[in-house]
Amino acid sequence: MSTRPELAANTRVVQGKAVAGLRREGILPAVVYGHGIPSESLQIDARAFDDLRRHHGRNALIDLSVDGGRARPVLVHSVQEHPLKRRPIHVDLYLVKMTEEITVEVPVVTVGISHAVEKMGGNLLHVLATVKVRALPGDLPQTLEADISGLTDFDGVIHVGDLPLPAGVHLVTDPTEMALRVQAPRVEEVAAPTVEVAEGAPAVEAPEAAEGSSSGSSSGSSEG
Repeated sequence: MSTRPELAANTRVVQGKAVAGLRREGILPAVVYGHGIPSESLQIDARAFDDLRRHHGRNALIDLSVDGGRARPVLVHSVQEHPLKRRPIHVDLYLVKMTEEITVEVPVVTVGISHAVEKMGGNLLHVLATVKVRALPGDLPQTLEADISGLTDFDGVIHVGDLPLPAGVHLVTDPTEMALRVQAPRVEEVAAPTVEVAEGAPAVEAPEAAEGSSSGSSSGSSEG
C-alpha cells in the first residue's frame, strides 16, 4: 500500500479568463502531463494543495486521483504564484514512471557551524541554492546537506562534488561548481574629519619665526 501523500482532482472544463471565477471559489487550476499522454486540465482544492506543500518537500511524490479514478504518481513540476499575494494561481503536475530516472532541482541546506562565520564575522554565501540530480522517482532526495563546519577561514569553499548523495542519486550539475563559500566582512573606511571655517571669519596664519633676538623697541646709548 502506498504511503505517498494523496491529492484529489477533477476534470476542468473552464478555460481562459473564466478560471478567475474558480480561484474566487477556492479552486486551483492545474494541468497534468507526461509520458506521451495528452495533457489534462484539472482543478483541485486550493486549501488541500497548500496543506500538501506545507507538510511535504518540493520533490515529494504525490498520488493523484482524477474524478475518483486510480491514483497515479506525480511530481509538482512548477507553481505559478500571484505576483503580489504570492499564493498559487496555477499548478503543473508531471506524471512519472517509477522505473525511469528523472532530473530535478534539489535545494542545498547547511548543517554544522562555520568558524569563519561565527568567530570571524564572515558572511556565508549560497552560490548555488539548488543542484540538479538524476534518480528514480522513489529515490529523489528532498534536500542535499552541506556541512559548513570545515569552513574555518575565508579561503574555504564547498563544491557541488563535496555534497553527499544518497544511494541511486547522480549529479547533473558540474561537480566543480562552487556551492558555498564565506565572504570576509567588509571594512568601511572612516573619512578624516574636516575643519570648516565660518563665513566672514579672518584667516588664521601660522606665526613666522622672528629673525634675531631684537625686540620691537630700539635702545640707543646717549653720548654725553
